[in-house]
Amino acid sequence: MSKDKFLIDGAIGAIEATLDTPNGDERNAVAVCCHPHPVHGGAMTNKVIHTVSRTLASLGIPSIRFNFRGVGASEGSYDEGEGEQQDLLKVIEWAQKEYPGRPLWLAGFSFGSWIAALQAKSHNAAQLISIAPPVNRFSFDNFEIPDCPWLVVMGDADEVVDPEAVFNWIDELKPQPELIKMPEAGHFFHGRLVELREELEAALKPQLPEAL
Repeated sequence: MSKDKFLIDGAIGAIEATLDTPNGDERNAVAVCCHPHPVHGGAMTNKVIHTVSRTLASLGIPSIRFNFRGVGASEGSYDEGEGEQQDLLKVIEWAQKEYPGRPLWLAGFSFGSWIAALQAKSHNAAQLISIAPPVNRFSFDNFEIPDCPWLVVMGDADEVVDPEAVFNWIDELKPQPELIKMPEAGHFFHGRLVELREELEAALKPQLPEAL
């Protein structure tokens, strides 16, 4: 189930968020999920990041979705990724106060996967989930591969993020993430969200922490 929208204190004002909570037993983790590009209609209600967050909740992990600055009730305006990283830090801070001591899972879709990836290592993420990482649109030069399991999901018919650029990028990484290629899936996984959920469940179940 989802908690009604609420506000978190951000660096420049309120951050609008919602919490997807497990229906049964919880596991020893808390997740934060980042939505796609704010300027192009990205929001925490995006169907892909909603699917990711609800999947995590179904696996027993409370999951926070939030709106970057300038989206919905979140104050401020788009800040080229710099301010958005600060938004993520504030939401992580909130999550760690609400769920003290729990390992952090980070997830993101498109632009949001860039933001999440940049903070994964420095925040000792226990799991990183990158859906359609936009390696051809934003600089991953400052990205450090995290010391945790890392899952990348990519549609090979993505019309926004160049699939070959992603596959070539992954080929050069050491260690490499686990890669799920979804044949004929476009950027927004239209008609494929159930399959996306099933792929995520299958890949993440072996990584799940113990139940509380």
